[in-house]
Amino acid sequence: MEKQQKWTFGTWIQSKFHSVLGISLMLLLIGSVFLSRDATYKGEDLQTEKKSPPGCNLLSGKWVYDPKSFPSYREEECSFMIDDYSCQKFGRKDSKYQHWRWQPHDCDLPRFNGTTLLENLRGKRVIFVGDSVNKNQWISLLCLLETSVPPSERLKQWHGSLMTFRSSVYDVSIDFYWEPMLVESNCDDAIDHHVMERVIKVQRIESHAIHWKDADMLIFNSFMWWLSPNTTVLWGSYEDSLDIYEEVGRVRRYEMAIKTWTDWLNSHINRTKTELFFMSLSPYHQVGKDWGKGPNTNCYNETEPILEEGFWGSGSERPMMEVAENAVQQLKNNGLKVQYVNITELSDKRREGHPSIYKKHWRPPTEEELANPIRYSDCVHWCLPGVPDVWNHLLYAYILHYL
Repeated sequence: MEKQQKWTFGTWIQSKFHSVLGISLMLLLIGSVFLSRDATYKGEDLQTEKKSPPGCNLLSGKWVYDPKSFPSYREEECSFMIDDYSCQKFGRKDSKYQHWRWQPHDCDLPRFNGTTLLENLRGKRVIFVGDSVNKNQWISLLCLLETSVPPSERLKQWHGSLMTFRSSVYDVSIDFYWEPMLVESNCDDAIDHHVMERVIKVQRIESHAIHWKDADMLIFNSFMWWLSPNTTVLWGSYEDSLDIYEEVGRVRRYEMAIKTWTDWLNSHINRTKTELFFMSLSPYHQVGKDWGKGPNTNCYNETEPILEEGFWGSGSERPMMEVAENAVQQLKNNGLKVQYVNITELSDKRREGHPSIYKKHWRPPTEEELANPIRYSDCVHWCLPGVPDVWNHLLYAYILHYL
């Protein structure tokens, strides 16, 4: 941001108007001001600047404790908050996890401004497509935007797998569509999807994608649901007697589903209209040994992030990340407007950001679990306010400056 001048510009002109030297100096100063504008991100909203400055990697940085600036909203004041992410409501006493800011090494993230984002999205339809971690990010974004939209102008609706937030004043909808595998599966019901044996129709996507095809912006994720060992790949339909079932490895079945996803995008997405984002995998913190704890430990009772540079835990699966990265690059090569937003490494340091036991449990803990809280701690999802807010700050930067 330009530094505010300490001299009075009009007075300076009057006093130097008849001086050739004064005029020359004035022109030199004006030129230097304009040449130096927007050289780097300084936290302001660069509403017209669409590209990141050279050498600025928003994803390479560190977590900084910043209680003056964060959180951006209060858990109890967000009307969109749900019990899955309401850690304070369900008994979490510490709140330090809410106050960490992501600081890139060579620049600053643009300061999130809900009004600026809504103006940028005016007249558009945005859809988050994915699992409950993507829903975690969607709820975070609604909380960040809430103060920018008058209560009378907000509309929330739920139709099957589709949840809609709409602002009439901005003529924008920001939706969430439940589809944890991206392709069709027996986990497609937005409510009743807790099945023990998962079956994936790995070549079928149309019944979901019909809800996305006219969107102006699509934000995808898909990772956690692929980790189940009890997963079968299916060719055909559930009713067809000629169905082919096959047990395949985790990375291979993920690769097949991503291929179906990219094929559909290549064939159906309007390259001049629709902007695409793929959020990289959100790491889980189920193995305390990753950060020096003893066996049978996880995120339970953690209150500080990992500040070690280069930390990489076992809850971040590089082979699956490579599949997604390669798919996004192929989409770019085919002329689609798409960004891969790598949230994995920065989130991997936030072992303390999960709900742990502090959330609504849809199945009451057993006596054995109550005796050992580690056994039923949620080390997958994230408390709000918290880490997903930073994901949305990154998304905001990409929307305003990269596409």
